[in-house]
Amino acid sequence: MNTETAFNEALGLLRKLIATPRTSRNEKSAADIVEQDLKEHGFNPERTGNNILCRRHGFDKSRPAILLNSHIDTVKPVSSWTLDPYTPVEQDGKLYGIGSNDAGASLVSLMQAFYLTEDENTVFLATCEEEISGEGGMKRMVSQLPMISTAVVGEPTGMQPAVAEKGLMVLDITVHGKSGHAARDEGVNAIYRAIEVASIIRDYRFEKISPLLGPVKKSVTVINAGTQHNVVPDICTMTVDVRPNEFYTNSGILEMLRHKMPEWCDIRARSLTLNSSSISLDNPLIKKAVGLGLKPFGSPTLSDQSVLGCPSFKIGPGDSSRSHSADEFICLDELRQAIPTYLSILN
Repeated sequence: MNTETAFNEALGLLRKLIATPRTSRNEKSAADIVEQDLKEHGFNPERTGNNILCRRHGFDKSRPAILLNSHIDTVKPVSSWTLDPYTPVEQDGKLYGIGSNDAGASLVSLMQAFYLTEDENTVFLATCEEEISGEGGMKRMVSQLPMISTAVVGEPTGMQPAVAEKGLMVLDITVHGKSGHAARDEGVNAIYRAIEVASIIRDYRFEKISPLLGPVKKSVTVINAGTQHNVVPDICTMTVDVRPNEFYTNSGILEMLRHKMPEWCDIRARSLTLNSSSISLDNPLIKKAVGLGLKPFGSPTLSDQSVLGCPSFKIGPGDSSRSHSADEFICLDELRQAIPTYLSILN
């Protein structure tokens, strides 16, 4: 099978996936399509929930493998779509449809690379629930993977290798005060205390700045307090979005912030698992990509890469700025070029 045939197969599969609603936790029909395609190409995929894992026929479990991974789920379509998000439409060299860019084009291109690669110790994994960092997706599958030397994660990166990725930690903060009547000088206003806490979050600086990812980013994004106008609030809650670089773990950042907080403030993380990741520029696949003229960069967006404990990098057709947007599309030339690029890196 040549790359032009592979492109046509990838395009046909992508059209099928676009026409199949597959929001997170509702990916069964899309997983069926991916599983059937692997079987039609003579492979024996293993299914866990809506995740599909497949090894090549000459796979040797005693040797480390290369993992090819992308996700099958999408976000819900936003209301500003002018096209039917579930009807694939080709126009002006573009294929429109939900999930075409994020990450359908990467998924179908990696599948074709899996079919064509010369390395028998290659594993393909299609995961579900990536868009919500769900427990049923990559987190469930990590323990089932063989020894992995390097993982190639398909996401829209303009077909450039993202060799570092910011992590994610969501913090829930509760600020305690004391209730009282607003007409009298009573109580301790939790909102005023929360202003102090928000200032600590805003002004705290983490010393290590990544040349690829920049500084650790943190933002107060939600705040709630009060029951009625004449009651001094005794509780104020806030949500903080934290994006670590590769020099800090989520648990380390949490402890550093806790040491800065007053005693009347409680802080906890919803999860510590979505850490930042990076890969050495000396990794053979990265060196191969650079030799092809590709340019490594750092990515601010999160992927299943955050769950993998092995060296990994993101690369795929498309542009992350199109992800989760109305009238999402992939350029046909981007899809056409992705398959030979993947193969050049892998072989």
